[in-house]
Amino acid sequence: MESATNTGERAQPIAAPLAARRPLVEVLRDYLALTKPRIIALLLVTTVATMFVADPAGPAVATIIWTLLGGYLAAGGAGAINHYLERDRDARMARTCGRPLVAGRIEPRRGLLFGIALGVLAIAELALAVNVLAAALALAGLLGYVFVYTLWLKPLTAQNIVIGGAAGAVPPLVGWAAATGGLALDALYPFAIVFLWTPPHFWALALLVKDDYERSGIPMLPVTRGEAVTRRQILAYSLALAAFTVMPFFTGLFGALYLAAALALGVCFVALAVHLALRPSRGAAVRLHLGSLAYLALLFCAMGADRVLSV
Repeated sequence: MESATNTGERAQPIAAPLAARRPLVEVLRDYLALTKPRIIALLLVTTVATMFVADPAGPAVATIIWTLLGGYLAAGGAGAINHYLERDRDARMARTCGRPLVAGRIEPRRGLLFGIALGVLAIAELALAVNVLAAALALAGLLGYVFVYTLWLKPLTAQNIVIGGAAGAVPPLVGWAAATGGLALDALYPFAIVFLWTPPHFWALALLVKDDYERSGIPMLPVTRGEAVTRRQILAYSLALAAFTVMPFFTGLFGALYLAAALALGVCFVALAVHLALRPSRGAAVRLHLGSLAYLALLFCAMGADRVLSV
């Protein structure tokens, strides 16, 4: 795998007859991998938490279930299409050269059709079982991720994840629309929090796989501007994020429970960013990347809990 990555050649696919003889459980596992389930899990946390922010009395259980299903299908469809579009780049990266389409375990055309089918099913299910606005927002997130981020911004600019990160911030809007049938100005807070969180989260990972991005020709910030600039940008966005998260308390959207959580989590997040900036190391980047996942999940849980307990 390493030698194929270093030469820049695409990994040789497994012969189709061999792939066809694989146990069904392995095939299903590969199709599941196309949906990027670990990423989706965090997105669904932001969706559900925002549903309780929008409707503190609690949306109907059926609404929550249908929204989660639709959200998974939409994000999973976008992930599968992303696998198809980036299979050539993935073959040149050690982190991704073992993905199902690159390794030939799933035929690329089938992976693409799988992603499209998930997306269509997601929009239909959300429109019929939840509401049209939630479906439209999910569609916007899918198209934004595929066309705006993957096809346009990612190969074009080092600011790809800043602008394209808006697609990943759509799930809270879907949750708000699912819970209330509309959108309010307050819905922009959870959206903006995910938007500001995305660059430091992703750039920490980019520091860890800089060589991969350089080989694949993707102009990620550590490749185009260097690691020192990337670390400073991570710190700047972390400070902006921590400051922004306290604003909903002053507007009256959240109470003391949320404020305490936002302050504590913000201090921890900024501390990780400061440590990475002042004492750069692979370990510091790993801690920030993993810590950012816990940060976002806990912050959104605090949002939902604050609103529910205030009823």
